[in-house]
Amino acid sequence: MEKILHAGDSCIIVEFENSIDRKTNARVQALRETIEKKPFRGFIETIPAYRSLAISFDPLLAPDDLDKLLLRLAQNAGNAHKEEEIRRLLVAPTCYEGDFAPDIEKIAANAGISIDEVIRRHSAGDYYCYMLGFLPGFPYLGGMEPSLSTPRLETPREKIPAGSVAIGGNQTGIYPIDSPGGWNLIGKTPLRLFDPTRNPAILLEAGMWVRFLPIDMAEFRRQETLAALPGWKPEVREEIYRNSYEAAL
Repeated sequence: MEKILHAGDSCIIVEFENSIDRKTNARVQALRETIEKKPFRGFIETIPAYRSLAISFDPLLAPDDLDKLLLRLAQNAGNAHKEEEIRRLLVAPTCYEGDFAPDIEKIAANAGISIDEVIRRHSAGDYYCYMLGFLPGFPYLGGMEPSLSTPRLETPREKIPAGSVAIGGNQTGIYPIDSPGGWNLIGKTPLRLFDPTRNPAILLEAGMWVRFLPIDMAEFRRQETLAALPGWKPEVREEIYRNSYEAAL
């Protein structure tokens, strides 16, 4: 059941089902796409989350019946299921070696598998970006192999290097900047997910996909140098994807 919530006088949140799964998030993305393609008067931006969409606007310009308009659009988003769609997929080369992966042995022990098998399982599938949060450009990625699920650290680290690939519970993610954090570190990508000097500053957006590609240390250093060059662009593929929506996080 769709619900309209007010967050002050310049933001409305449309909340969908009380669940975290691809089907619910597809409705969030469908509403986002509808609004951004044909914005209402006073529209500023949308901010997608797992099962809701925040819409910010100028209250002096927005239509009086905005609640009704957004509710109607949200209800129509319930019919947004597509059997096939073109998805945008970011390829994230990742080194799972040495100091980049201080917690990979813990992940392996927790799952009862080898380190090589951790790497194989973590890089075997594609991950859906449900939302960005916590830090600018930090992706919450769903679709991880359940056996790799590991509790967060009891004591968070004071500084995690930008580019660190990590596991927290049943999700995986990438730290976009140096920051404190409590997720388990299993690797590092040379990609700069957040760079304020770049346009756009953030590589990923909600609704995109990520594929981790294992590389060795030498290749990491090579790609790290390339990623620092002006005009560098990551590998983003467009692929036809058949939706099933059966998987949650």
